[in-house]
Amino acid sequence: MSPKQPDIRLAAETGAPLPSAAAPADRYARKKDAIVSAATSLLNRRGVKGMTLADVAASVDLSTTSVTYYFRKKEDLAVACFLRGIEWFDRLTDDAFAQADPRARLRRFIELYLESNRRIREGEERPTVVFNDIRALKEPHLSIVLEPYNALFRKVRAMFQAPGIGLERSAANARTHMLMEQIYWSAVWLARYEVEDYPRIGARMFDILNNGLAHENARWEPLSLADACRTPASAQDGGRETFLIAATKLINDHGYRGASVEKISAHLNVTKGSFYHHNDAKDDLVVACFDRTFDVIRRVQSAAMKQPGSEWQRLCSAAATLAEYQVSDQGPLLRASALSALPETIRQDTVSRWTRVSDRFAAMISDAIMQGAIRAVDPVIAAQLMNAALNAAASLGMAAPGAPLSEAAALYAKPLLMGIFSK
Repeated sequence: MSPKQPDIRLAAETGAPLPSAAAPADRYARKKDAIVSAATSLLNRRGVKGMTLADVAASVDLSTTSVTYYFRKKEDLAVACFLRGIEWFDRLTDDAFAQADPRARLRRFIELYLESNRRIREGEERPTVVFNDIRALKEPHLSIVLEPYNALFRKVRAMFQAPGIGLERSAANARTHMLMEQIYWSAVWLARYEVEDYPRIGARMFDILNNGLAHENARWEPLSLADACRTPASAQDGGRETFLIAATKLINDHGYRGASVEKISAHLNVTKGSFYHHNDAKDDLVVACFDRTFDVIRRVQSAAMKQPGSEWQRLCSAAATLAEYQVSDQGPLLRASALSALPETIRQDTVSRWTRVSDRFAAMISDAIMQGAIRAVDPVIAAQLMNAALNAAASLGMAAPGAPLSEAAALYAKPLLMGIFSK
Protein backbone atom coordinates (compact mmCIF):
# COMPACT_ATOMS: atom_id res chain seq x y z
CA MET A 1 0.00 0.00 0.00
CA SER A 2 1.84 3.12 -1.14
CA PRO A 3 1.48 6.45 0.69
CA LYS A 4 -0.36 8.08 -2.23
CA GLN A 5 -2.75 5.25 -3.00
CA PRO A 6 -5.45 6.10 -0.43
CA ASP A 7 -5.70 9.73 -1.67
CA ILE A 8 -6.01 8.71 -5.32
CA ARG A 9 -8.52 6.01 -4.55
CA LEU A 10 -10.59 8.28 -2.33
CA ALA A 11 -10.74 10.87 -5.07
CA ALA A 12 -11.88 8.27 -7.57
CA GLU A 13 -14.58 6.91 -5.27
CA THR A 14 -15.93 10.15 -3.84
CA GLY A 15 -15.21 12.75 -6.49
CA ALA A 16 -12.84 14.74 -4.26
CA PRO A 17 -10.68 17.07 -6.39
CA LEU A 18 -7.01 16.42 -6.99
CA PRO A 19 -4.38 19.20 -6.76
CA SER A 20 -4.59 21.70 -9.58
CA ALA A 21 -1.83 23.72 -11.21
CA ALA A 22 -2.96 26.71 -9.14
CA ALA A 23 -2.43 24.80 -5.89
CA PRO A 24 1.10 23.41 -5.59
CA ALA A 25 1.09 19.74 -4.66
CA ASP A 26 3.17 20.16 -1.52
CA ARG A 27 0.94 22.92 -0.09
CA TYR A 28 -2.17 20.96 -1.01
CA ALA A 29 -0.76 17.83 0.65
CA ARG A 30 0.22 19.67 3.84
CA LYS A 31 -3.20 21.25 4.22
CA LYS A 32 -4.96 17.99 3.49
CA ASP A 33 -2.77 16.18 6.00
CA ALA A 34 -3.59 18.79 8.66
CA ILE A 35 -7.31 18.35 7.98
CA VAL A 36 -7.06 14.56 8.29
CA SER A 37 -5.05 14.87 11.53
CA ALA A 38 -7.64 17.21 13.05
CA ALA A 39 -10.46 14.95 11.89
CA THR A 40 -8.73 11.92 13.37
CA SER A 41 -8.71 13.50 16.83
CA LEU A 42 -12.39 14.39 16.55
CA LEU A 43 -13.28 10.99 15.10
CA ASN A 44 -11.63 9.21 18.03
CA ARG A 45 -13.62 11.32 20.51
CA ARG A 46 -16.99 11.57 18.77
CA GLY A 47 -17.21 8.79 16.19
CA VAL A 48 -18.28 9.11 12.56
CA LYS A 49 -21.74 10.41 13.37
CA GLY A 50 -20.51 12.98 15.88
CA MET A 51 -17.74 14.48 13.76
CA THR A 52 -18.74 17.47 11.63
CA LEU A 53 -16.90 19.30 8.86
CA ALA A 54 -17.57 22.56 10.68
CA ASP A 55 -15.75 21.35 13.81
CA VAL A 56 -12.86 20.03 11.74
CA ALA A 57 -12.64 23.34 9.89
CA ALA A 58 -12.60 25.32 13.13
CA SER A 59 -9.78 23.19 14.54
CA VAL A 60 -7.51 24.03 11.56
CA ASP A 61 -8.67 27.65 11.23
CA LEU A 62 -10.48 27.15 7.94
CA SER A 63 -14.03 27.72 6.76
CA THR A 64 -16.25 24.71 6.17
CA THR A 65 -16.29 25.59 2.48
CA SER A 66 -12.49 25.38 2.40
CA VAL A 67 -12.59 21.88 3.92
CA THR A 68 -15.13 20.75 1.33
CA TYR A 69 -12.57 21.61 -1.35
CA TYR A 70 -10.59 18.65 -0.04
CA PHE A 71 -13.46 16.46 1.19
CA ARG A 72 -16.98 17.00 -0.07
CA LYS A 73 -18.63 15.05 2.74
CA LYS A 74 -17.64 14.17 6.27
CA GLU A 75 -17.84 10.49 5.29
CA ASP A 76 -15.13 11.13 2.67
CA LEU A 77 -12.99 12.64 5.41
CA ALA A 78 -13.68 9.73 7.77
CA VAL A 79 -12.57 7.32 5.03
CA ALA A 80 -9.31 9.25 4.65
CA CYS A 81 -8.72 8.96 8.42
CA PHE A 82 -9.34 5.23 8.42
CA LEU A 83 -7.19 4.61 5.35
CA ARG A 84 -4.31 6.54 6.87
CA GLY A 85 -4.67 4.55 10.08
CA ILE A 86 -4.69 1.26 8.18
CA GLU A 87 -1.57 2.32 6.31
CA TRP A 88 0.11 3.13 9.64
CA PHE A 89 -0.75 -0.31 11.07
CA ASP A 90 0.36 -1.91 7.83
CA ARG A 91 3.82 -0.39 8.20
CA LEU A 92 4.06 -1.57 11.81
CA THR A 93 3.07 -5.07 10.76
CA ASP A 94 5.61 -5.16 7.93
CA ASP A 95 8.35 -4.08 10.34
CA ALA A 96 7.31 -6.71 12.88
CA PHE A 97 7.26 -9.45 10.25
CA ALA A 98 10.93 -8.86 9.57
CA GLN A 99 11.50 -10.88 12.77
CA ALA A 100 12.25 -14.58 12.49
CA ASP A 101 9.34 -16.23 14.35
CA PRO A 102 5.80 -15.45 15.55
CA ARG A 103 6.76 -14.67 19.15
CA ALA A 104 9.51 -12.29 18.10
CA ARG A 105 7.05 -10.67 15.70
CA LEU A 106 4.50 -10.18 18.48
CA ARG A 107 7.13 -8.64 20.75
CA ARG A 108 8.27 -6.29 17.99
CA PHE A 109 4.70 -5.38 17.04
CA ILE A 110 4.00 -4.30 20.63
CA GLU A 111 7.28 -2.37 20.87
CA LEU A 112 6.63 -0.53 17.61
CA TYR A 113 3.06 0.33 18.62
CA LEU A 114 4.11 1.71 22.00
CA GLU A 115 6.96 3.72 20.50
CA SER A 116 4.56 5.24 17.98
CA ASN A 117 2.04 5.92 20.74
CA ARG A 118 4.79 7.69 22.70
CA ARG A 119 5.58 9.93 19.74
CA ILE A 120 1.91 10.77 19.29
CA ARG A 121 1.52 11.70 22.97
CA GLU A 122 4.60 13.90 22.82
CA GLY A 123 3.48 15.64 19.63
CA GLU A 124 6.21 14.14 17.46
CA GLU A 125 3.79 12.17 15.29
CA ARG A 126 0.31 12.84 13.96
CA PRO A 127 -2.59 11.08 15.71
CA THR A 128 -3.81 7.70 14.51
CA VAL A 129 -7.44 6.72 14.23
CA VAL A 130 -9.03 4.07 16.42
CA PHE A 131 -11.00 1.63 14.27
CA ASN A 132 -13.92 1.17 16.66
CA ASP A 133 -16.34 3.15 14.51
CA ILE A 134 -15.67 1.74 11.03
CA ARG A 135 -19.07 0.08 10.86
CA ALA A 136 -20.80 3.39 11.39
CA LEU A 137 -19.89 4.08 7.75
CA LYS A 138 -22.43 3.27 5.06
CA GLU A 139 -21.87 2.19 1.49
CA PRO A 140 -20.02 3.04 -0.64
CA HIS A 141 -17.65 4.36 2.03
CA LEU A 142 -17.71 1.18 4.12
CA SER A 143 -16.37 -1.01 1.33
CA ILE A 144 -13.56 1.45 0.58
CA VAL A 145 -12.28 0.98 4.13
CA LEU A 146 -13.10 -2.69 4.70
CA GLU A 147 -11.06 -4.00 1.77
CA PRO A 148 -7.67 -2.70 3.03
CA TYR A 149 -8.65 -3.36 6.66
CA ASN A 150 -9.38 -7.00 5.87
CA ALA A 151 -6.05 -7.23 4.05
CA LEU A 152 -4.34 -5.93 7.19
CA PHE A 153 -6.25 -8.46 9.30
CA ARG A 154 -5.07 -11.31 7.07
CA LYS A 155 -1.48 -10.11 7.35
CA VAL A 156 -1.61 -10.11 11.17
CA ARG A 157 -3.37 -13.49 11.11
CA ALA A 158 -0.37 -15.01 9.34
CA MET A 159 1.41 -14.80 12.71
CA PHE A 160 -0.92 -17.51 14.03
CA GLN A 161 -0.72 -19.72 10.94
CA ALA A 162 3.06 -20.02 10.97
CA PRO A 163 4.88 -23.37 11.29
CA GLY A 164 4.93 -24.43 14.92
CA ILE A 165 1.67 -22.62 15.69
CA GLY A 166 -0.73 -24.06 13.12
CA LEU A 167 -4.07 -23.04 14.57
CA GLU A 168 -7.32 -23.77 12.77
CA ARG A 169 -8.75 -20.87 10.81
CA SER A 170 -11.45 -19.93 13.36
CA ALA A 171 -8.91 -19.95 16.20
CA ALA A 172 -6.42 -17.90 14.16
CA ASN A 173 -9.18 -15.40 13.28
CA ALA A 174 -10.29 -15.06 16.90
CA ARG A 175 -6.74 -14.56 18.19
CA THR A 176 -5.98 -12.01 15.51
CA HIS A 177 -9.15 -10.17 16.47
CA MET A 178 -8.27 -10.40 20.15
CA LEU A 179 -4.74 -9.08 19.54
CA MET A 180 -6.00 -6.11 17.54
CA GLU A 181 -8.61 -5.40 20.20
CA GLN A 182 -5.79 -5.25 22.75
CA ILE A 183 -4.17 -2.48 20.73
CA TYR A 184 -7.42 -0.52 20.34
CA TRP A 185 -8.35 -0.77 24.04
CA SER A 186 -4.83 0.19 25.14
CA ALA A 187 -5.52 3.69 23.77
CA VAL A 188 -7.77 4.13 26.82
CA TRP A 189 -5.62 2.70 29.62
CA LEU A 190 -2.14 3.74 28.43
CA ALA A 191 -2.99 7.32 29.37
CA ARG A 192 -2.61 6.26 33.01
CA TYR A 193 1.14 5.76 32.51
CA GLU A 194 4.13 7.96 31.85
CA VAL A 195 5.63 7.44 28.40
CA GLU A 196 9.03 6.60 29.86
CA ASP A 197 7.42 3.49 31.34
CA TYR A 198 6.39 2.19 27.93
CA PRO A 199 9.35 -0.23 27.52
CA ARG A 200 8.41 -1.92 30.82
CA ILE A 201 4.73 -1.95 29.86
CA GLY A 202 5.53 -3.47 26.49
CA ALA A 203 7.60 -6.22 28.10
CA ARG A 204 4.78 -7.05 30.49
CA MET A 205 2.13 -7.01 27.76
CA PHE A 206 4.22 -9.41 25.69
CA ASP A 207 4.86 -11.68 28.68
CA ILE A 208 1.13 -11.97 29.45
CA LEU A 209 0.03 -12.42 25.84
CA ASN A 210 2.78 -14.90 25.06
CA ASN A 211 2.70 -16.96 28.26
CA GLY A 212 -0.75 -16.31 29.65
CA LEU A 213 -1.38 -16.27 33.39
CA ALA A 214 -1.26 -20.02 33.90
CA HIS A 215 1.50 -22.09 35.40
CA GLU A 216 3.01 -24.60 32.98
CA ASN A 217 0.85 -27.57 34.00
CA ALA A 218 -2.39 -25.67 34.65
CA ARG A 219 -5.58 -27.01 33.13
CA TRP A 220 -8.44 -25.11 31.53
CA GLU A 221 -11.49 -26.34 33.46
CA PRO A 222 -13.80 -23.36 34.06
CA LEU A 223 -17.08 -23.68 35.90
CA SER A 224 -20.23 -22.05 34.54
CA LEU A 225 -21.46 -19.06 36.51
CA ALA A 226 -24.36 -18.42 34.15
CA ASP A 227 -26.84 -17.97 37.01
CA ALA A 228 -24.92 -14.88 38.09
CA CYS A 229 -25.57 -13.28 34.70
CA ARG A 230 -29.34 -13.30 35.08
CA THR A 231 -30.99 -10.09 36.15
CA PRO A 232 -32.29 -10.48 39.73
CA ALA A 233 -36.05 -10.93 39.92
CA SER A 234 -36.35 -7.77 42.02
CA ALA A 235 -34.85 -5.72 39.18
CA GLN A 236 -36.58 -7.40 36.26
CA ASP A 237 -38.66 -5.34 33.85
CA GLY A 238 -39.21 -7.40 30.72
CA GLY A 239 -39.92 -4.47 28.41
CA ARG A 240 -36.99 -2.39 29.57
CA GLU A 241 -34.60 -5.37 29.49
CA THR A 242 -35.59 -5.97 25.87
CA PHE A 243 -34.83 -2.35 25.02
CA LEU A 244 -31.45 -2.53 26.73
CA ILE A 245 -30.41 -5.69 24.87
CA ALA A 246 -31.49 -4.23 21.52
CA ALA A 247 -29.80 -0.90 22.17
CA THR A 248 -26.58 -2.60 23.28
CA LYS A 249 -26.41 -4.65 20.09
CA LEU A 250 -27.05 -1.63 17.88
CA ILE A 251 -24.54 0.58 19.69
CA ASN A 252 -21.94 -2.17 19.41
CA ASP A 253 -22.59 -2.45 15.67
CA HIS A 254 -23.14 1.19 14.72
CA GLY A 255 -21.59 3.28 17.49
CA TYR A 256 -23.31 5.58 19.97
CA ARG A 257 -24.51 8.10 17.41
CA GLY A 258 -25.19 5.50 14.73
CA ALA A 259 -27.72 3.71 16.94
CA SER A 260 -30.58 6.16 16.56
CA VAL A 261 -33.89 6.05 18.38
CA GLU A 262 -35.46 5.17 15.02
CA LYS A 263 -33.15 2.19 14.53
CA ILE A 264 -33.70 0.89 18.05
CA SER A 265 -37.47 1.21 17.69
CA ALA A 266 -37.45 -0.39 14.23
CA HIS A 267 -35.29 -3.26 15.49
CA LEU A 268 -37.94 -4.01 18.12
CA ASN A 269 -40.83 -3.21 15.79
CA VAL A 270 -42.23 -0.60 18.18
CA THR A 271 -43.03 3.08 17.85
CA LYS A 272 -40.78 5.91 19.01
CA GLY A 273 -43.49 6.65 21.56
CA SER A 274 -42.97 3.22 23.05
CA PHE A 275 -39.24 3.92 23.22
CA TYR A 276 -39.79 7.09 25.25
CA HIS A 277 -42.21 5.23 27.49
CA HIS A 278 -39.25 3.14 28.67
CA ASN A 279 -36.50 5.75 28.27
CA ASP A 280 -36.49 9.49 28.92
CA ALA A 281 -33.78 10.17 26.32
CA LYS A 282 -31.17 8.36 24.29
CA ASP A 283 -28.35 9.41 26.64
CA ASP A 284 -30.29 7.89 29.53
CA LEU A 285 -30.61 4.67 27.56
CA VAL A 286 -26.86 4.47 26.89
CA VAL A 287 -26.12 5.05 30.57
CA ALA A 288 -28.61 2.28 31.39
CA CYS A 289 -26.81 -0.04 28.92
CA PHE A 290 -23.51 0.65 30.67
CA ASP A 291 -25.19 0.15 34.06
CA ARG A 292 -26.42 -3.24 32.90
CA THR A 293 -22.99 -4.18 31.54
CA PHE A 294 -21.15 -3.22 34.72
CA ASP A 295 -23.76 -4.98 36.84
CA VAL A 296 -23.37 -8.25 34.92
CA ILE A 297 -19.57 -8.14 35.17
CA ARG A 298 -19.68 -7.36 38.90
CA ARG A 299 -22.13 -10.19 39.59
CA VAL A 300 -19.95 -12.69 37.73
CA GLN A 301 -16.83 -11.45 39.51
CA SER A 302 -18.55 -11.76 42.90
CA ALA A 303 -19.87 -15.25 42.08
CA ALA A 304 -16.38 -16.33 41.01
CA MET A 305 -14.82 -15.02 44.23
CA LYS A 306 -17.25 -17.16 46.26
CA GLN A 307 -16.48 -20.37 44.35
CA PRO A 308 -14.54 -23.13 46.11
CA GLY A 309 -11.22 -24.17 44.62
CA SER A 310 -8.17 -22.23 43.51
CA GLU A 311 -7.93 -18.61 42.44
CA TRP A 312 -6.84 -19.91 39.03
CA GLN A 313 -10.15 -21.69 38.55
CA ARG A 314 -12.06 -18.64 39.75
CA LEU A 315 -10.36 -16.49 37.12
CA CYS A 316 -11.04 -19.10 34.42
CA SER A 317 -14.69 -19.37 35.46
CA ALA A 318 -15.27 -15.61 35.45
CA ALA A 319 -13.58 -15.10 32.07
CA ALA A 320 -15.29 -18.08 30.44
CA THR A 321 -18.74 -17.11 31.75
CA LEU A 322 -18.45 -13.54 30.48
CA ALA A 323 -17.16 -14.67 27.06
CA GLU A 324 -20.12 -17.04 26.75
CA TYR A 325 -22.53 -14.33 27.89
CA GLN A 326 -21.35 -12.10 25.04
CA VAL A 327 -22.86 -14.45 22.44
CA SER A 328 -25.88 -15.60 24.47
CA ASP A 329 -29.49 -14.49 24.07
CA GLN A 330 -29.03 -12.24 27.09
CA GLY A 331 -25.90 -10.61 25.71
CA PRO A 332 -23.88 -8.87 24.61
CA LEU A 333 -22.18 -6.53 27.02
CA LEU A 334 -21.77 -2.99 25.75
CA ARG A 335 -18.43 -2.76 23.96
CA ALA A 336 -15.78 -0.50 25.39
CA SER A 337 -15.63 1.22 21.99
CA ALA A 338 -18.89 2.98 22.89
CA LEU A 339 -16.87 5.07 25.33
CA SER A 340 -15.11 6.96 22.56
CA ALA A 341 -18.27 8.55 21.20
CA LEU A 342 -20.09 9.30 24.46
CA PRO A 343 -20.90 12.94 25.19
CA GLU A 344 -18.21 14.60 27.29
CA THR A 345 -20.63 15.02 30.20
CA ILE A 346 -21.09 11.25 30.45
CA ARG A 347 -17.78 9.81 29.31
CA GLN A 348 -15.49 10.58 32.23
CA ASP A 349 -17.79 9.09 34.84
CA THR A 350 -18.32 6.00 32.67
CA VAL A 351 -14.56 5.54 32.17
CA SER A 352 -14.10 5.76 35.94
CA ARG A 353 -16.72 3.10 36.50
CA TRP A 354 -15.09 0.87 33.88
CA THR A 355 -11.80 1.32 35.72
CA ARG A 356 -13.40 0.13 38.96
CA VAL A 357 -14.66 -3.01 37.22
CA SER A 358 -11.18 -3.58 35.79
CA ASP A 359 -9.62 -3.04 39.22
CA ARG A 360 -11.73 -5.93 40.56
CA PHE A 361 -10.15 -8.20 37.94
CA ALA A 362 -6.76 -6.87 39.03
CA ALA A 363 -7.61 -7.74 42.65
CA MET A 364 -8.60 -11.28 41.64
CA ILE A 365 -5.33 -11.64 39.74
CA SER A 366 -3.36 -10.31 42.72
CA ASP A 367 -5.05 -12.86 45.01
CA ALA A 368 -4.17 -15.63 42.56
CA ILE A 369 -0.51 -14.52 42.47
CA MET A 370 -0.35 -14.45 46.29
CA GLN A 371 -1.84 -17.94 46.44
CA GLY A 372 0.72 -19.16 43.91
CA ALA A 373 -2.14 -20.21 41.61
CA ILE A 374 -0.86 -18.25 38.59
CA ARG A 375 2.42 -16.78 37.38
CA ALA A 376 3.67 -13.48 38.79
CA VAL A 377 2.42 -10.86 36.32
CA ASP A 378 1.48 -7.20 36.44
CA PRO A 379 -2.13 -7.49 37.73
CA VAL A 380 -3.27 -4.08 36.44
CA ILE A 381 -2.02 -4.70 32.91
CA ALA A 382 -3.33 -8.28 32.99
CA ALA A 383 -6.77 -6.98 33.98
CA GLN A 384 -6.80 -4.54 31.05
CA LEU A 385 -5.81 -7.32 28.66
CA MET A 386 -8.63 -9.45 30.06
CA ASN A 387 -11.07 -6.57 29.48
CA ALA A 388 -10.03 -6.39 25.83
CA ALA A 389 -10.22 -10.15 25.28
CA LEU A 390 -13.73 -10.33 26.72
CA ASN A 391 -14.74 -7.24 24.78
CA ALA A 392 -13.59 -8.93 21.56
CA ALA A 393 -15.72 -12.00 22.24
CA ALA A 394 -18.87 -9.99 21.45
CA SER A 395 -17.82 -10.00 17.77
CA LEU A 396 -17.20 -13.73 17.46
CA GLY A 397 -19.73 -14.13 14.65
CA MET A 398 -18.08 -11.41 12.58
CA ALA A 399 -14.42 -12.22 13.34
CA ALA A 400 -14.68 -16.01 13.06
CA PRO A 401 -17.74 -16.76 10.92
CA GLY A 402 -18.84 -20.36 11.18
CA ALA A 403 -17.31 -20.89 14.61
CA PRO A 404 -19.85 -22.35 17.08
CA LEU A 405 -21.02 -19.81 19.62
CA SER A 406 -20.37 -22.44 22.28
CA GLU A 407 -16.65 -21.97 21.54
CA ALA A 408 -16.57 -18.31 22.64
CA ALA A 409 -14.74 -19.05 25.89
CA ALA A 410 -12.22 -21.36 24.23
CA LEU A 411 -11.58 -18.87 21.42
CA TYR A 412 -11.22 -15.70 23.50
CA ALA A 413 -10.87 -16.30 27.26
CA LYS A 414 -8.61 -19.36 27.15
CA PRO A 415 -5.91 -17.82 24.85
CA LEU A 416 -5.56 -14.83 27.18
CA LEU A 417 -5.22 -17.02 30.28
CA MET A 418 -3.18 -19.84 28.71
CA GLY A 419 -1.17 -17.84 26.16
CA ILE A 420 -2.11 -16.48 22.75
CA PHE A 421 -0.09 -19.12 20.87
CA SER A 422 -1.37 -22.04 22.96
CA LYS A 423 -3.54 -24.75 21.39
